[in-house]
Amino acid sequence: MAAQPRLIALKTAVPPYRIDQADAGRRAANLFAGHPEVLRLLSVFSNTGIDTRYSCVPIDWYTEPHGWKERTDLYLSNSVDLLEKATLRCLEEAQLNREDIDAIVVASTTGIATPSLDALVIERMGLRRDILRLPIFGFGCAGGVFGLARAADIVRAMPGSRVLFLVVELCALTFRKDDISKSNIVAAALFGDGAAGAILSSSGDGPEIGVGGSYTWPNSLDIMGWEVEEDGLKARFAQSIPSLVSNDFRKIASEFLRKNDIARDSIDSFACHPGGAKVLDALEDALDLPRGRLEDSRATLNDYGNMSAATALFVLERMRRRSLSGRCLMSALGPGFSAAFLMLEGC
Repeated sequence: MAAQPRLIALKTAVPPYRIDQADAGRRAANLFAGHPEVLRLLSVFSNTGIDTRYSCVPIDWYTEPHGWKERTDLYLSNSVDLLEKATLRCLEEAQLNREDIDAIVVASTTGIATPSLDALVIERMGLRRDILRLPIFGFGCAGGVFGLARAADIVRAMPGSRVLFLVVELCALTFRKDDISKSNIVAAALFGDGAAGAILSSSGDGPEIGVGGSYTWPNSLDIMGWEVEEDGLKARFAQSIPSLVSNDFRKIASEFLRKNDIARDSIDSFACHPGGAKVLDALEDALDLPRGRLEDSRATLNDYGNMSAATALFVLERMRRRSLSGRCLMSALGPGFSAAFLMLEGC
């Protein structure tokens, strides 16, 4: 029988600077005061369902120009700091030592690191030199679900191993003060910074990681992603994302469940990545849930904003704190344009 991976630890970490959403909206109004076309968009700050977010830099940093090198240096130093915190918290929860980790999987899409972040964490923390490594880049918001699934695959391939899954996104670093595009304004109102860690193993107690799956929409490469500009990464969002979810997600999720012989009414809870308030409305409709039922996703969005790939793990951690039980479906949407799914049993 194949080894059954279990989630034996799950912890999150945020950087030190707390951003109040109302304050961020006022500062954006001051920054873009000379652009009436932008001022008409600023209502997004009060319509996101967000009260607070966290940033790796003080809020005044965003009012100054910054280039690739500075952004990358900040991404590297702050990412490793946050990943170390998340790892130490996971090791404490699982009652393991650093040398007990057999493999490390790291997902991130908000910066460039070569050597990759997994190598930087190994060096910082003195993890084993023979540790199996898997860096993951490019999945965006879906990276948390995809990465957790790949970590589970390693456990299945290496029974008894302990796999550390880490995800960090410093989305707010991508804000560009002279960019008056709608995508930049929406990103400024949505994005926060955060990291999460998990330890998976076929030994130990915790929810069982079940089947995963994905779907990539045809002709959808321009729906979501990054554009590379001279001074950094620029967010790209299409207005059609909520409508894509409304029109297609029900069928896509149903096909994933049918393919894996899972009855829809057997699912007790949903850990959905909160891409935004409108996306959550669309997800609830697609999943036949009453408005507000995705309470943990909404609460995570309210308290932390959209932290890209890390956010789904924050939702799952919140659900575990409430001691939810039963069968859980994780989902997230990311560039491609794609949907990621992962089942958890005994959540």
